[in-house]
Amino acid sequence: MPSHTAGMSMVRDPVGWWCSLGRPLRRLSRGQAIGLLLALVLALGWASYAATSLAATDAERVASMSGDQIGDIELYLRVHERYQEGENYYQAAMSEQRQNNYPTIPFVTVRLPTLAVLDSMVSDTAWTPIALLLLIAMILGWIGALAPLATRAENFAAAVILFVSTAGLFDPRALLWHELVAGALLTVAMGVYRENRWWPSLLLAAAALAVRELALPFILLWGAFALSRRSWKEAAAIAALLLVFAVGMWLHAQGVAAHRLPDDLVSPGWDAFSGPQLAILALAKLTPLLFLPVGIAAPIALIALLGWIGLGGRLGLFASLWFIGFCLAVSIFARTNNFYWVMLLLPAYAAGLALVPRALLDLLQIAKGTKTSQS
Repeated sequence: MPSHTAGMSMVRDPVGWWCSLGRPLRRLSRGQAIGLLLALVLALGWASYAATSLAATDAERVASMSGDQIGDIELYLRVHERYQEGENYYQAAMSEQRQNNYPTIPFVTVRLPTLAVLDSMVSDTAWTPIALLLLIAMILGWIGALAPLATRAENFAAAVILFVSTAGLFDPRALLWHELVAGALLTVAMGVYRENRWWPSLLLAAAALAVRELALPFILLWGAFALSRRSWKEAAAIAALLLVFAVGMWLHAQGVAAHRLPDDLVSPGWDAFSGPQLAILALAKLTPLLFLPVGIAAPIALIALLGWIGLGGRLGLFASLWFIGFCLAVSIFARTNNFYWVMLLLPAYAAGLALVPRALLDLLQIAKGTKTSQS
């Protein structure tokens, strides 16, 4: 394809252009492949050092905390219990946050009531089959999504990684983890998406957004993809969802404001600039990699991203942009105690480890000159 034609195609249809590349890492020149491999080695070494240093610093922070300070799970448990006893959700949430030195300003410091309502309707025994259905839908959806792009071995490995990475979903306290539930819903949404049947994915993404508003970038990225493909019905449905979400957040803000007191604590803000090591450390701590030393787990967590970049297709591009964009946001805005935000990427992100061998093979073959860049 002539370069000017490729350039026009990339501008007019960036998603289609990316899909036309096939396995994108094979399109690199020999010099580019060597440069990327060198950059990868440096990045992995840095990830090991930076994540280990951050883990030590964060351990000191946790050790210095007051012994009577409760954690988020205990806080949400108390809120849910009070709601189930008939108390107004916002009254219960604001009271508990106030009593335990949690801020209530701005209103987003108070979680959406979705999981509290669901928790009041679903018993511990009823949640297990729901979690099992989510897991089955996740694995079957991803098997279908990866089939045109990956080998059977890669597909099987990805399914196994998804399976072992969803253990938290079966915890009796799962409905207290907003990011855990939202991440599982977004993972299923990514897996079941098909260009000719996108509405089930949209319903799942809407559910994730109702659980945790941090799922908003996922919806916005999806909207950009729909507009790029000129899929007007899909884009209109996403726009409608965003409108409903805006109304829901306004109602949530009103509920918080109605129970706010003049001396309520204000959040210290979300401009910590903790750096990408926070996202990498969190991905290492919130996956089965937690059983490894941080210095080993962090590079493994980071290299999973290479698997997604090397996959190609719409799925590879969407996943790469979603993961990179959200991790960048965590790097800029999150404090160290907000590490759990990255659960919105899980377990989908972890499945990228199954695709790393092919990405490395593509780079090494081109770097050695044993495969042409256009093959």
